[in-house]
Amino acid sequence: MNKVKITVLQTTLNQALASEYGVLGLGPCPMMREGQVFYADYAKPEGFCDEAWKAIYQYVFALAHGAGDGLFYYGDWIRKPGVAICSCNDGLRPVIMKLEATEEEAELNYTPVR
Repeated sequence: MNKVKITVLQTTLNQALASEYGVLGLGPCPMMREGQVFYADYAKPEGFCDEAWKAIYQYVFALAHGAGDGLFYYGDWIRKPGVAICSCNDGLRPVIMKLEATEEEAELNYTPVR
């Protein structure tokens, strides 16, 4: 299992939906910043948004276990091997992230309970 590099590409705000449904003064996500970089493998990186992790962990898991050797979804989604572009599940202010497979081996730092 290798680590996956997560880069925050963009924090967004759907102004039309936020005006209709959001609280007054709602802005882009306050938890993530454009340009932030995290490394993940089997666990959520420290400081990473819980909800964003729930939205992307299956892609991180796949890339960490070699799915990056080919193209996701039979080549009809992303043209670069080892890359996925994902977002969190916030419908008003989604954060867009780039996930990249790395050659850096992950280290398990826990003892499984048996």
